[in-house]
Amino acid sequence: MPKSSSGQPPAAGAPRRALLGATVASAAGLALGLPQAAQAAGTAEAAARKRPGSFRDLPYPTVIAHRGASGYRPEHTLGAYQLALDMGAHIVEQDLVPTKDGHLVCRHENDITGTTDVADRPEFAGRKATKSIDGVKLTGWFTEDFTLAELKTLRATERIPGTRQHSTLYNGRWSVPTFEEVLRWADKAGKERGAPVWLHVETKHPTYFRSLGLGLEEPLARLLRKYRRDRATSPLFVQSFEPTSIQRLHRLVATPGVVLLSGANTRPWDFVDSGDPRTVADLITPAGLKEIARYAKGIGPTLDLVIPRRADGSLGTPSTLVADAHAKGLILHPYTMRNENQFLPAEFRRGTDPNAYGDAFGAFRAYFETGIDGIFSDQCDTALLAAAEHRRR
Repeated sequence: MPKSSSGQPPAAGAPRRALLGATVASAAGLALGLPQAAQAAGTAEAAARKRPGSFRDLPYPTVIAHRGASGYRPEHTLGAYQLALDMGAHIVEQDLVPTKDGHLVCRHENDITGTTDVADRPEFAGRKATKSIDGVKLTGWFTEDFTLAELKTLRATERIPGTRQHSTLYNGRWSVPTFEEVLRWADKAGKERGAPVWLHVETKHPTYFRSLGLGLEEPLARLLRKYRRDRATSPLFVQSFEPTSIQRLHRLVATPGVVLLSGANTRPWDFVDSGDPRTVADLITPAGLKEIARYAKGIGPTLDLVIPRRADGSLGTPSTLVADAHAKGLILHPYTMRNENQFLPAEFRRGTDPNAYGDAFGAFRAYFETGIDGIFSDQCDTALLAAAEHRRR
Protein backbone atom coordinates (compact mmCIF):
# COMPACT_ATOMS: atom_id res chain seq x y z
CA MET A 1 0.00 0.00 0.00
CA PRO A 2 1.64 3.30 -1.06
CA LYS A 3 1.87 6.16 1.42
CA SER A 4 0.85 9.75 0.93
CA SER A 5 3.18 12.69 1.38
CA SER A 6 2.04 12.92 4.99
CA GLY A 7 3.48 9.47 5.65
CA GLN A 8 0.07 7.86 6.22
CA PRO A 9 -1.69 5.35 3.95
CA PRO A 10 -4.09 7.08 1.54
CA ALA A 11 -7.85 6.93 1.94
CA ALA A 12 -9.44 3.76 0.62
CA GLY A 13 -12.78 5.16 -0.51
CA ALA A 14 -16.10 6.07 1.05
CA PRO A 15 -16.78 2.72 2.80
CA ARG A 16 -13.44 2.89 4.61
CA ARG A 17 -13.89 6.55 5.56
CA ALA A 18 -17.37 5.83 6.88
CA LEU A 19 -16.04 2.93 8.91
CA LEU A 20 -13.18 4.92 10.40
CA GLY A 21 -15.48 7.77 11.28
CA ALA A 22 -17.90 5.40 12.91
CA THR A 23 -15.15 3.79 14.95
CA VAL A 24 -13.88 7.15 16.20
CA ALA A 25 -17.41 8.31 17.01
CA SER A 26 -18.07 5.09 18.88
CA ALA A 27 -14.91 5.46 21.00
CA ALA A 28 -15.67 9.13 21.66
CA GLY A 29 -19.28 8.43 22.56
CA LEU A 30 -18.33 5.69 24.98
CA ALA A 31 -15.64 7.83 26.58
CA LEU A 32 -18.14 10.66 27.15
CA GLY A 33 -20.87 8.35 28.36
CA LEU A 34 -23.05 8.90 25.30
CA PRO A 35 -24.70 5.55 24.59
CA GLN A 36 -26.85 6.91 21.76
CA ALA A 37 -23.82 8.24 19.90
CA ALA A 38 -21.98 4.98 20.44
CA GLN A 39 -24.96 2.95 19.28
CA ALA A 40 -25.36 5.05 16.14
CA ALA A 41 -21.66 4.81 15.39
CA GLY A 42 -21.72 1.07 15.95
CA THR A 43 -24.61 0.73 13.51
CA ALA A 44 -22.69 2.72 10.90
CA GLU A 45 -19.59 0.61 11.46
CA ALA A 46 -21.54 -2.61 11.08
CA ALA A 47 -23.09 -1.31 7.85
CA ALA A 48 -19.68 -0.40 6.46
CA ARG A 49 -18.17 -3.76 7.38
CA LYS A 50 -21.13 -5.55 5.78
CA ARG A 51 -20.31 -4.14 2.34
CA PRO A 52 -18.47 -6.47 -0.04
CA GLY A 53 -14.78 -5.81 -0.06
CA SER A 54 -11.36 -7.12 0.82
CA PHE A 55 -8.79 -6.86 3.57
CA ARG A 56 -7.93 -3.37 2.30
CA ASP A 57 -11.33 -2.21 3.55
CA LEU A 58 -10.53 -3.17 7.15
CA PRO A 59 -10.35 -0.35 9.73
CA TYR A 60 -7.02 1.47 9.93
CA PRO A 61 -5.11 0.68 12.05
CA THR A 62 -6.51 -2.83 12.25
CA VAL A 63 -6.59 -4.41 15.71
CA ILE A 64 -5.94 -8.16 15.76
CA ALA A 65 -6.80 -10.03 18.94
CA HIS A 66 -3.67 -12.10 19.56
CA ARG A 67 -4.85 -15.64 20.34
CA GLY A 68 -8.18 -14.04 21.28
CA ALA A 69 -8.46 -11.73 24.28
CA SER A 70 -5.44 -13.51 25.73
CA GLY A 71 -4.70 -10.73 28.22
CA TYR A 72 -7.92 -11.65 30.05
CA ARG A 73 -8.79 -15.27 29.31
CA PRO A 74 -6.79 -18.47 28.66
CA GLU A 75 -5.58 -18.15 25.08
CA HIS A 76 -7.09 -20.01 22.13
CA THR A 77 -10.38 -20.80 23.81
CA LEU A 78 -13.85 -19.97 22.57
CA GLY A 79 -14.12 -17.76 25.65
CA ALA A 80 -11.07 -15.74 24.61
CA TYR A 81 -12.30 -15.46 21.02
CA GLN A 82 -15.79 -14.33 22.06
CA LEU A 83 -14.46 -11.75 24.51
CA ALA A 84 -12.20 -10.32 21.81
CA LEU A 85 -15.17 -10.00 19.47
CA ASP A 86 -17.29 -8.42 22.21
CA MET A 87 -14.52 -5.89 22.87
CA GLY A 88 -14.61 -4.89 19.21
CA ALA A 89 -11.47 -6.50 17.80
CA HIS A 90 -11.39 -6.27 14.03
CA ILE A 91 -9.77 -9.71 13.60
CA VAL A 92 -9.39 -12.71 15.92
CA GLU A 93 -6.30 -14.93 15.61
CA GLN A 94 -5.99 -18.73 15.70
CA ASP A 95 -2.85 -20.90 15.65
CA LEU A 96 -3.27 -24.39 14.24
CA VAL A 97 -1.63 -27.69 15.17
CA PRO A 98 -2.81 -31.24 14.37
CA THR A 99 -3.99 -34.12 16.50
CA LYS A 100 -2.77 -37.69 16.00
CA ASP A 101 -5.80 -38.41 13.82
CA GLY A 102 -5.34 -35.33 11.65
CA HIS A 103 -7.79 -32.80 13.10
CA LEU A 104 -6.69 -29.16 13.25
CA VAL A 105 -6.98 -27.67 16.74
CA CYS A 106 -6.26 -24.20 18.10
CA ARG A 107 -3.14 -24.05 20.27
CA HIS A 108 -0.18 -21.69 20.07
CA GLU A 109 2.12 -24.70 20.26
CA ASN A 110 1.76 -28.43 19.91
CA ASP A 111 3.36 -28.59 23.38
CA ILE A 112 0.25 -28.34 25.57
CA THR A 113 2.01 -28.73 28.91
CA GLY A 114 1.39 -25.13 29.96
CA THR A 115 -1.95 -24.45 28.27
CA THR A 116 -3.99 -27.44 29.44
CA ASP A 117 -4.38 -29.54 32.59
CA VAL A 118 -2.68 -32.52 30.93
CA ALA A 119 0.11 -32.64 33.53
CA ASP A 120 -2.52 -33.30 36.22
CA ARG A 121 -4.16 -36.15 34.32
CA PRO A 122 -2.69 -39.49 35.45
CA GLU A 123 -4.22 -41.37 32.51
CA PHE A 124 -1.88 -39.45 30.19
CA ALA A 125 1.30 -39.60 32.27
CA GLY A 126 2.79 -42.08 29.81
CA ARG A 127 2.40 -39.63 26.92
CA LYS A 128 5.07 -37.30 28.28
CA ALA A 129 7.91 -37.14 25.79
CA THR A 130 11.03 -35.24 24.76
CA LYS A 131 11.10 -33.97 21.19
CA SER A 132 13.05 -31.61 18.96
CA ILE A 133 10.70 -29.05 17.43
CA ASP A 134 12.38 -26.79 14.88
CA GLY A 135 15.74 -27.41 16.50
CA VAL A 136 14.54 -26.82 20.08
CA LYS A 137 14.42 -29.71 22.55
CA LEU A 138 11.19 -29.77 24.56
CA THR A 139 9.81 -32.14 27.20
CA GLY A 140 6.08 -32.31 27.75
CA TRP A 141 2.85 -33.42 26.12
CA PHE A 142 2.16 -32.83 22.42
CA THR A 143 -1.04 -32.68 20.40
CA GLU A 144 0.24 -35.09 17.74
CA ASP A 145 0.29 -37.84 20.39
CA PHE A 146 -3.44 -37.46 21.19
CA THR A 147 -6.54 -38.28 19.21
CA LEU A 148 -9.13 -35.53 19.09
CA ALA A 149 -11.38 -37.50 21.43
CA GLU A 150 -8.56 -37.73 23.98
CA LEU A 151 -7.62 -34.06 23.58
CA LYS A 152 -11.23 -33.03 24.15
CA THR A 153 -11.10 -34.51 27.67
CA LEU A 154 -8.51 -31.86 28.63
CA ARG A 155 -9.32 -28.36 29.85
CA ALA A 156 -7.56 -25.14 28.87
CA THR A 157 -5.50 -23.18 31.41
CA GLU A 158 -3.71 -19.83 31.57
CA ARG A 159 -0.26 -20.04 29.97
CA ILE A 160 1.51 -17.38 32.11
CA PRO A 161 -0.26 -17.50 35.49
CA GLY A 162 2.50 -15.54 37.23
CA THR A 163 1.87 -12.59 34.94
CA ARG A 164 -1.89 -12.94 34.54
CA GLN A 165 -3.11 -14.36 37.83
CA HIS A 166 -6.60 -12.96 37.24
CA SER A 167 -6.93 -15.13 34.16
CA THR A 168 -6.44 -18.31 36.21
CA LEU A 169 -9.98 -17.77 37.47
CA TYR A 170 -11.09 -19.17 34.11
CA ASN A 171 -8.91 -22.30 34.17
CA GLY A 172 -10.92 -25.35 33.20
CA ARG A 173 -13.92 -23.50 31.76
CA TRP A 174 -13.17 -24.35 28.12
CA SER A 175 -11.81 -27.24 26.11
CA VAL A 176 -9.33 -27.07 23.24
CA PRO A 177 -11.37 -25.96 20.21
CA THR A 178 -11.03 -27.47 16.78
CA PHE A 179 -10.60 -25.02 13.94
CA GLU A 180 -13.86 -26.25 12.46
CA GLU A 181 -15.62 -25.31 15.69
CA VAL A 182 -14.10 -21.83 15.39
CA LEU A 183 -15.32 -21.51 11.79
CA ARG A 184 -18.83 -22.45 12.91
CA TRP A 185 -18.60 -19.97 15.79
CA ALA A 186 -17.44 -17.23 13.41
CA ASP A 187 -20.26 -17.94 10.95
CA LYS A 188 -22.88 -17.89 13.72
CA ALA A 189 -21.46 -14.71 15.29
CA GLY A 190 -21.28 -13.08 11.86
CA LYS A 191 -24.95 -13.75 11.20
CA GLU A 192 -25.88 -12.37 14.62
CA ARG A 193 -23.78 -9.23 14.08
CA GLY A 194 -24.77 -8.73 10.48
CA ALA A 195 -21.07 -8.46 9.57
CA PRO A 196 -18.37 -11.06 8.90
CA VAL A 197 -16.04 -12.16 11.68
CA TRP A 198 -12.47 -11.85 10.40
CA LEU A 199 -9.94 -14.53 11.34
CA HIS A 200 -6.11 -14.57 11.19
CA VAL A 201 -5.01 -18.22 10.97
CA GLU A 202 -1.44 -19.44 11.45
CA THR A 203 0.07 -22.77 10.45
CA LYS A 204 2.47 -23.77 13.24
CA HIS A 205 5.65 -25.76 12.53
CA PRO A 206 4.39 -26.92 9.09
CA THR A 207 7.69 -28.53 8.04
CA TYR A 208 7.86 -30.53 11.27
CA PHE A 209 4.29 -31.76 10.95
CA ARG A 210 4.69 -32.62 7.27
CA SER A 211 7.63 -34.85 8.27
CA LEU A 212 5.18 -36.75 10.51
CA GLY A 213 2.64 -37.17 7.71
CA LEU A 214 0.42 -34.51 9.29
CA GLY A 215 0.68 -31.71 6.73
CA LEU A 216 -1.35 -28.66 7.74
CA GLU A 217 -2.05 -26.89 4.48
CA GLU A 218 -4.27 -29.45 2.72
CA PRO A 219 -6.74 -29.99 5.61
CA LEU A 220 -6.77 -26.23 6.22
CA ALA A 221 -7.60 -25.57 2.57
CA ARG A 222 -10.41 -28.15 2.69
CA LEU A 223 -11.97 -26.40 5.67
CA LEU A 224 -11.61 -22.99 4.05
CA ARG A 225 -13.38 -24.27 0.95
CA LYS A 226 -16.09 -25.95 3.03
CA TYR A 227 -16.85 -22.71 4.89
CA ARG A 228 -16.42 -20.49 1.82
CA ARG A 229 -13.32 -18.72 3.13
CA ASP A 230 -11.09 -19.72 0.24
CA ARG A 231 -11.49 -16.57 -1.86
CA ALA A 232 -9.47 -13.41 -2.29
CA THR A 233 -12.26 -11.43 -0.60
CA SER A 234 -12.86 -13.94 2.21
CA PRO A 235 -12.72 -12.47 5.73
CA LEU A 236 -9.64 -14.45 6.68
CA PHE A 237 -5.85 -14.31 6.48
CA VAL A 238 -3.56 -17.32 6.46
CA GLN A 239 -0.16 -16.74 8.01
CA SER A 240 3.03 -18.64 8.77
CA PHE A 241 6.64 -18.16 9.82
CA GLU A 242 7.53 -20.55 7.00
CA PRO A 243 7.27 -18.89 3.57
CA THR A 244 6.85 -22.24 1.80
CA SER A 245 3.69 -22.88 3.83
CA ILE A 246 2.14 -19.69 2.47
CA GLN A 247 3.34 -20.60 -1.02
CA ARG A 248 1.65 -23.99 -0.70
CA LEU A 249 -1.58 -22.39 0.53
CA HIS A 250 -1.40 -19.85 -2.30
CA ARG A 251 -1.61 -22.76 -4.75
CA LEU A 252 -4.58 -24.26 -2.90
CA VAL A 253 -6.78 -21.25 -2.08
CA ALA A 254 -7.05 -17.55 -2.96
CA THR A 255 -7.31 -16.49 0.70
CA PRO A 256 -4.81 -13.66 1.36
CA GLY A 257 -1.53 -14.83 2.89
CA VAL A 258 0.83 -13.17 5.36
CA VAL A 259 4.46 -14.14 5.91
CA LEU A 260 5.48 -13.82 9.56
CA LEU A 261 9.00 -12.57 10.25
CA SER A 262 11.05 -13.07 13.40
CA GLY A 263 14.41 -11.50 14.29
CA ALA A 264 16.56 -10.21 11.43
CA ASN A 265 19.32 -12.77 12.02
CA THR A 266 17.01 -15.77 12.26
CA ARG A 267 16.18 -18.25 9.48
CA PRO A 268 12.70 -19.66 8.84
CA TRP A 269 12.73 -23.33 9.73
CA ASP A 270 11.76 -24.41 6.23
CA PHE A 271 14.90 -22.60 5.02
CA VAL A 272 17.00 -24.44 7.60
CA ASP A 273 15.44 -27.75 6.60
CA SER A 274 16.02 -27.19 2.87
CA GLY A 275 19.48 -25.63 3.20
CA ASP A 276 18.35 -22.18 2.04
CA PRO A 277 20.97 -19.83 3.57
CA ARG A 278 18.77 -16.73 3.62
CA THR A 279 17.79 -15.01 6.84
CA VAL A 280 14.88 -12.72 7.70
CA ALA A 281 17.23 -9.82 6.94
CA ASP A 282 17.29 -11.04 3.32
CA LEU A 283 13.51 -11.31 3.19
CA ILE A 284 12.95 -7.69 4.27
CA THR A 285 15.12 -6.18 1.56
CA PRO A 286 13.25 -4.64 -1.40
CA ALA A 287 14.16 -7.73 -3.45
CA GLY A 288 12.97 -10.08 -0.72
CA LEU A 289 9.71 -8.19 -0.26
CA LYS A 290 9.13 -8.24 -4.02
CA GLU A 291 9.41 -12.01 -3.96
CA ILE A 292 7.01 -12.30 -1.01
CA ALA A 293 4.50 -10.13 -2.87
CA ARG A 294 4.28 -12.78 -5.59
CA TYR A 295 2.44 -15.18 -3.28
CA ALA A 296 1.34 -13.13 -0.23
CA LYS A 297 -0.54 -9.92 0.49
CA GLY A 298 1.27 -8.91 3.64
CA ILE A 299 3.95 -9.49 6.24
CA GLY A 300 3.74 -9.90 9.99
CA PRO A 301 7.08 -8.68 11.33
CA THR A 302 8.12 -8.60 14.95
CA LEU A 303 7.77 -5.04 16.22
CA ASP A 304 11.55 -4.85 16.58
CA LEU A 305 11.86 -5.00 12.79
CA VAL A 306 9.66 -1.89 12.56
CA ILE A 307 11.44 0.04 15.32
CA PRO A 308 14.63 -1.64 16.58
CA ARG A 309 15.37 -1.42 20.28
CA ARG A 310 18.57 0.04 21.67
CA ALA A 311 20.81 -1.87 24.09
CA ASP A 312 18.88 -0.39 27.05
CA GLY A 313 15.56 -1.68 25.69
CA SER A 314 14.26 1.69 24.50
CA LEU A 315 13.05 2.37 20.99
CA GLY A 316 15.59 3.44 18.40
CA THR A 317 15.08 4.92 14.94
CA PRO A 318 12.30 3.37 12.83
CA SER A 319 13.52 1.19 9.99
CA THR A 320 12.44 1.61 6.36
CA LEU A 321 10.45 -1.64 6.47
CA VAL A 322 7.01 0.01 6.42
CA ALA A 323 7.82 2.16 3.38
CA ASP A 324 9.62 -0.71 1.64
CA ALA A 325 6.75 -3.15 2.17
CA HIS A 326 4.11 -0.63 1.12
CA ALA A 327 6.10 0.08 -2.03
CA LYS A 328 5.65 -3.60 -2.96
CA GLY A 329 1.92 -3.50 -2.21
CA LEU A 330 2.22 -5.43 1.06
CA ILE A 331 0.35 -4.60 4.24
CA LEU A 332 2.04 -4.90 7.66
CA HIS A 333 0.52 -6.55 10.74
CA PRO A 334 3.35 -6.54 13.32
CA TYR A 335 3.27 -8.54 16.56
CA THR A 336 2.79 -8.31 19.58
CA MET A 337 1.75 -5.43 21.83
CA ARG A 338 1.09 -6.26 25.48
CA ASN A 339 0.29 -3.87 28.31
CA GLU A 340 2.59 -5.32 30.96
CA ASN A 341 5.90 -3.58 31.76
CA GLN A 342 8.01 -6.63 30.98
CA PHE A 343 6.89 -6.57 27.34
CA LEU A 344 7.07 -2.81 26.72
CA PRO A 345 10.01 -0.75 25.43
CA ALA A 346 12.00 0.65 28.37
CA GLU A 347 10.75 4.23 28.14
CA PHE A 348 7.14 3.12 28.48
CA ARG A 349 7.56 1.01 31.62
CA ARG A 350 6.10 2.42 34.82
CA GLY A 351 7.29 1.34 38.28
CA THR A 352 9.26 -1.78 39.10
CA ASP A 353 6.59 -4.49 38.93
CA PRO A 354 7.14 -6.38 35.64
CA ASN A 355 3.51 -7.54 35.66
CA ALA A 356 2.00 -4.08 36.18
CA TYR A 357 0.68 -2.11 33.23
CA GLY A 358 3.00 0.50 31.77
CA ASP A 359 2.30 3.32 29.32
CA ALA A 360 0.90 1.06 26.62
CA PHE A 361 -0.79 4.01 24.91
CA GLY A 362 2.58 5.71 24.45
CA ALA A 363 4.01 2.56 22.88
CA PHE A 364 1.01 2.13 20.59
CA ARG A 365 1.42 5.76 19.50
CA ALA A 366 5.05 5.19 18.55
CA TYR A 367 4.25 2.11 16.49
CA PHE A 368 1.16 3.55 14.78
CA GLU A 369 3.13 6.63 13.74
CA THR A 370 5.34 4.43 11.55
CA GLY A 371 2.36 3.80 9.25
CA ILE A 372 1.79 0.11 10.02
CA ASP A 373 -1.59 -1.17 8.82
CA GLY A 374 -2.49 -3.05 11.97
CA ILE A 375 -1.13 -4.69 15.09
CA PHE A 376 -1.52 -7.86 17.15
CA SER A 377 -2.39 -7.19 20.78
CA ASP A 378 -3.14 -9.30 23.85
CA GLN A 379 -5.33 -6.50 25.23
CA CYS A 380 -7.42 -5.54 22.21
CA ASP A 381 -9.55 -3.05 24.17
CA THR A 382 -6.42 -0.97 24.85
CA ALA A 383 -5.36 -1.33 21.22
CA LEU A 384 -8.76 -0.17 19.97
CA LEU A 385 -8.65 2.99 22.09
CA ALA A 386 -5.10 3.69 20.93
CA ALA A 387 -6.12 3.17 17.30
CA ALA A 388 -9.07 5.55 17.67
CA GLU A 389 -6.76 8.13 19.23
CA HIS A 390 -4.35 7.73 16.31
CA ARG A 391 -7.13 8.31 13.80
CA ARG A 392 -8.27 11.46 15.60
CA ARG A 393 -4.72 12.83 15.40
